[in-house]
Amino acid sequence: MEAGVCLIDPAHTYIDADVTVGAGTVIYPNCTLTGGTVIGEGCTLLPNCRIDASRVGAGTRVESSVLLSCEVGANATVGPFAYVRPGSRIGSHVRCGDFVEVKNSTIGDGTKISHLTYIGDSDVGKNINFGCGTVTVNYDRVKKSRTVIDDDAFIGCNANLIAPVHIGQGAYIAAGSTVTDDVPPAALAIARARQQNK
Repeated sequence: MEAGVCLIDPAHTYIDADVTVGAGTVIYPNCTLTGGTVIGEGCTLLPNCRIDASRVGAGTRVESSVLLSCEVGANATVGPFAYVRPGSRIGSHVRCGDFVEVKNSTIGDGTKISHLTYIGDSDVGKNINFGCGTVTVNYDRVKKSRTVIDDDAFIGCNANLIAPVHIGQGAYIAAGSTVTDDVPPAALAIARARQQNK
C-alpha cells in the first residue's frame, strides 16, 4: 500500500510475501495472490480472484476468476468466472470472458473469447473471434492433440473443432459446425446437416 497499491479491504485480501504488485493497481476483497505472482501496474482485481504463480500485465482487469501458472498480457480482461489453467499464455487486449476455460494454450493479441468456451491445447492467433459455446476437442481417450487457428479467423457459435485441425487465416466457421478437416485461409467451413421441417 505504501508503494501505491490500493487494497479496498486489507483484512480480507490475502497476498503472499513473494508476490509483486505494481503501483496503481486496485485489489478488491476476497482476492488471493500466491506463488510468486506478479501483477503489473494499473490493474484491477475485482472480488473473488485466485491467482497463483502467474503474471498479469499492466492495465489488465480480472473479475472473479482463477489463474494458475499462466501469463496474461497488458490491457486484457479476464472473467467473470474464467479459469486459466497452467501453461496458458494470453496476449494483450484479449477478452477472456465469463465461463471461459483456457488450458495449455496460447492466445494472440486482440482475440475475443467472450463466453462459454473451452480452449485446450491450442495455438490461437491474433484478432480471432470465438462465438459462444466453442470447444476445441483435444482428447480422444488415448492422446491429446492440438488445434491451430491462424490470425483473423471467425469461429461461429456452438462450433466443435476436432483436434488435430488447422484453421487458416481469415477462415470462417459457420455456427453449429463440427470441423474435422483443415480449413484453408479465407474459406467458409459449414459442417452440419441441412435443416428439415417435418
